[in-house]
Amino acid sequence: MLSKVPRVTAAFWAVKILTTGMGETTSDFLARVLGPIPAVGSAGLLLAVALFAQARARRYVPAVYWAAVIMVSVFGTMAADVAHVALGVPYALSAGAFAVALALVFVLWRSTEGTLAVETVAGGRREVFYWCAVMATFALGTAVGDLTAATLGWGYLPSGLLFAALIALPALAHRFSALPPVPAFWWAYVLTRPLGACFADWAGVSRERGGLDLGTGPVSLVLAVVILAAVAWLGVRESRAARL
Repeated sequence: MLSKVPRVTAAFWAVKILTTGMGETTSDFLARVLGPIPAVGSAGLLLAVALFAQARARRYVPAVYWAAVIMVSVFGTMAADVAHVALGVPYALSAGAFAVALALVFVLWRSTEGTLAVETVAGGRREVFYWCAVMATFALGTAVGDLTAATLGWGYLPSGLLFAALIALPALAHRFSALPPVPAFWWAYVLTRPLGACFADWAGVSRERGGLDLGTGPVSLVLAVVILAAVAWLGVRESRAARL
């Protein structure tokens, strides 16, 4: 079977970061407009539909795959926010819990499948492990981003710049052969979440909170348009490659 995960290119990382930003602002927008409980329920339902469509696909389909990533982003954000706002769990504690959950997924995945390489994800148990890991990375990244920006008081823009610097480390380590490709990938994958979310929050939140006050709704809409255009382009490129 063909891999159901896209090739890891610059385009992959660009769209991934855009989806993290959209997930952050969309989650906040829906929670404010619909209310926390209806927002979580609606996001959970759409996530189930998106993952079902992805599971039914026999190969990587850009529209299907990225729709699932977007919904994981939205729901993962809500999971971390609900734990903090509704249950009063500190971001430091939830970040630690999500990190443990991600580590357990990796241990089970590696012990049963022998590899964490995403290019081997072609369905079955590996795809289940992959999406469990993706969900955990989004929740972990959300908690870490909010921890630095809100709890520690560093602000959204400084936090975004911090994660932009940190995400360069696995690339450099891999470039100079100090870090194998699989851990380099997952290290960067986790950091895409707080990176995109911090910059999206900075654009959307009020000036009193250190943002540009563009609004979470407009920011979500702009990101959605850019993502749709990028995914459409990826779909055209995929179709052309399949014909060669």
